[in-house]
Amino acid sequence: MNSRRNFLKKASVLTLGGMLASESSSVLASPVNPLVANNKTLGLQIYSVEKEMYDDLPKRFAQLKEMGYVNLELCGYDQGKIRSVDMMDFKKMANDAGLVLKSSHIEPYIEGHTNPLLLDYKREMMPQVKEYWKRAADDNAKLGVKYLVQATMPTCMSHERAALLCEFFNEAAQICKDAGLQYAYHNHHMEFERLLRPEDVGKNKNPWTIPGDQIIDLFIAGTDPSLVVFELDTYWTVRGGSDPVDFLKKYPERIKIMHIKDTSVLGQSGFLQFEKIFDQMYKNGIQEYFVEMERMRDGRTQFEGIKDCADYLQKASFVR
Repeated sequence: MNSRRNFLKKASVLTLGGMLASESSSVLASPVNPLVANNKTLGLQIYSVEKEMYDDLPKRFAQLKEMGYVNLELCGYDQGKIRSVDMMDFKKMANDAGLVLKSSHIEPYIEGHTNPLLLDYKREMMPQVKEYWKRAADDNAKLGVKYLVQATMPTCMSHERAALLCEFFNEAAQICKDAGLQYAYHNHHMEFERLLRPEDVGKNKNPWTIPGDQIIDLFIAGTDPSLVVFELDTYWTVRGGSDPVDFLKKYPERIKIMHIKDTSVLGQSGFLQFEKIFDQMYKNGIQEYFVEMERMRDGRTQFEGIKDCADYLQKASFVR
């Protein structure tokens, strides 16, 4: 995940600022009501603080709970461990602090493969990939999580590859279901690129302007709705040139969880109008969301940043 995220961070935000300059856009900054009581149940993707949290997990978990975070989404699963911590020890420390493990991000890999992080899927890899998912699903079921989330997009340069990936997603989702879990797919910005149809060959190759089909639409259309749901990342959706509100309206039955995310601390960039996002999220019946923060931009710590994020949401009148 880190290598993928580091690559994504290099993308320019200039086009985003231009795209969101109009006050009529549905992704502008949101007002905050300082009088709302701090009694909300917040979720956090622990990637947001993983550089700092492992120095003293019990202490860090207690800090998260004090901020108002209750539901955690994990990252760093690796064969029975969360980073270097035995997963059951991790669970106990989190539960002792009053935190609930709700979701877990994983990145499938094949041991001994030239690139352990599996991005270039081939049909002959299916048995090995299924074995990975069986182990991951069994382990994460012991943690008591509800969702097992594919966190990284494999290489997808054609409609044929999109169809193949959907086969892998469906197989993984069935394995998750058999283990009592819900498979979910998490987007970055690449899923909003378009794939040329045969009739479009020779036209403009700019991935943001070419005619064709968006990869995310192909993933949604090509996966079994009874098995596969999606975790919509608000920030990466905007970076991909789409409006999270429009996307929530387009796929009310497929998007079940959310990443609430900004360029850094929530509400400070002016890029996303979280009030409208939360309003549509609640209209869709979505209750589970996780704050994610890529990095601090002012030299302060990750924990200081997510405290600001929690304060923003606790004070926001549009957050239940």
